[in-house]
Amino acid sequence: MRDESHSDRQPRGIQSIEVGGQLLRALAHQGRPLALKDLAREAGMPPAKAHPYLVSFIKIGLVAQDDGRYGLGPLALQLGLISLQQYDPVRLATPVIEALAEQLGHTVAIAVWGTRGPTIVRVAEGPTPVHISMRHGTVMSLAGTASGRLFAALRAEDAAALGEALPEPALLQQVRERGLAESRDGVIAGVSALAAPVFDAAGRLVLALTAIGPSASFDTREDGPLAEPLRAAASLVSQRLGAPA
Repeated sequence: MRDESHSDRQPRGIQSIEVGGQLLRALAHQGRPLALKDLAREAGMPPAKAHPYLVSFIKIGLVAQDDGRYGLGPLALQLGLISLQQYDPVRLATPVIEALAEQLGHTVAIAVWGTRGPTIVRVAEGPTPVHISMRHGTVMSLAGTASGRLFAALRAEDAAALGEALPEPALLQQVRERGLAESRDGVIAGVSALAAPVFDAAGRLVLALTAIGPSASFDTREDGPLAEPLRAAASLVSQRLGAPA
């Protein structure tokens, strides 16, 4: 008979809090006040069951009621603001790129907007060697790199202020439509890259997750095996930063 230690067991929680949390999760997901029946449906419970939870949430400020609809209350908003203040985008993204580099089999970097343009601040080396300088502090070309094209498309005013050559308008529009930037044999022959955007709570591009690898084994298709995990990783970090869905 197996001797189950205390560490093997799941911590015991309070079920009623977990049930009530479904209502808060539904409000956060919808992003707008809801009538009782609609909110209860989104949370997967009858209105009669949801109502007592909402009464308690209103008392402590997690929920507010206005004109018969329920929305997030002042305490929920305060908690959200404090949470955002504690989150550093680069710190949140660092473990994500380490896992992504292992998953993709290619190097993955974090680029942020610096005084001279898109700047590499973290690098997770993949098993496939890349013959390109990717040190911390490397500034990426706006026109010739995936990271640069992403920032040029989604932070156009900042990019224009640098006075550097920009990608063609059609290419920038393509990046905006795809939500992904690519470069193939751009700055260095034989090296390709894909960059996905990470947004903050204001919907502003704060960093790029960029996968880089040898062109011969690097699939830049927007629906390819590299693009989908890259997008998913960028979306995960964006969600943790409170970005709009």
